[in-house]
Amino acid sequence: MSGAVPARAIVLAAGLGTRMRPITDTMPKPLVKVGGHPMIDRALDALQAAGVETVVVNVHHFADRMIDHLAGRGDFVTISDERDRLLDSAGGVVKALPQLGEKPFLLLNADSFWIDGADPELRRLALAWDEGAMDILLMLSPLDTAIGHNGKADFTQDAAGRLSRAVDRTQGLVYAGAAMLHPRIFDGAAAEPHGLNLYFDRAIAAGRLYGLPMRGHWFTVGTPEAIGEAEAELSRLGR
Repeated sequence: MSGAVPARAIVLAAGLGTRMRPITDTMPKPLVKVGGHPMIDRALDALQAAGVETVVVNVHHFADRMIDHLAGRGDFVTISDERDRLLDSAGGVVKALPQLGEKPFLLLNADSFWIDGADPELRRLALAWDEGAMDILLMLSPLDTAIGHNGKADFTQDAAGRLSRAVDRTQGLVYAGAAMLHPRIFDGAAAEPHGLNLYFDRAIAAGRLYGLPMRGHWFTVGTPEAIGEAEAELSRLGR
């Protein structure tokens, strides 16, 4: 498979949103509005526009409110219910694997979004996918265009596009909360709480973690203060 937008995706939306308190004391973080739109809707709209057919959304915090909101999406969204136990990013994916199937899929974080450049970023990500070379392909933001980020780089990239962890975190690229993954990386994994960084590091060690620098504007909204910063930049961009 290369160049095709995956039929399925997962949006990670189960977290407690502790840094967004006190807002998240009364509502789930993905339903927090930025520029008049709940963040989860921005993620789902991007996936739908890219041609994804089915999106799995995992839920835990204020799960009933999330499920009620997502019901408006009809068959486009299916739920992975983590009300019994929060499974962290990778555990949540493992639990949802029966819904995601055996082919590569897209993954988005519910607390970040982007404004596309000339070409939609998810389509660019799919076009860049090379199953023979890659296990994971991350969408990346340059530090200077990351809105709401802490200013620290996550990765550096070689000439072929392979990623390594940034040592000097003032230089490099930021993981922009969107990725394409092959489900084989989770072979043998249990639906127990654990994070995706384990799989990023395994892919680095195997030379199979790649990245695609985005051309648009990336926003991460993790705190109440970040809402105003994001809305000011959206206004500046005419969005």
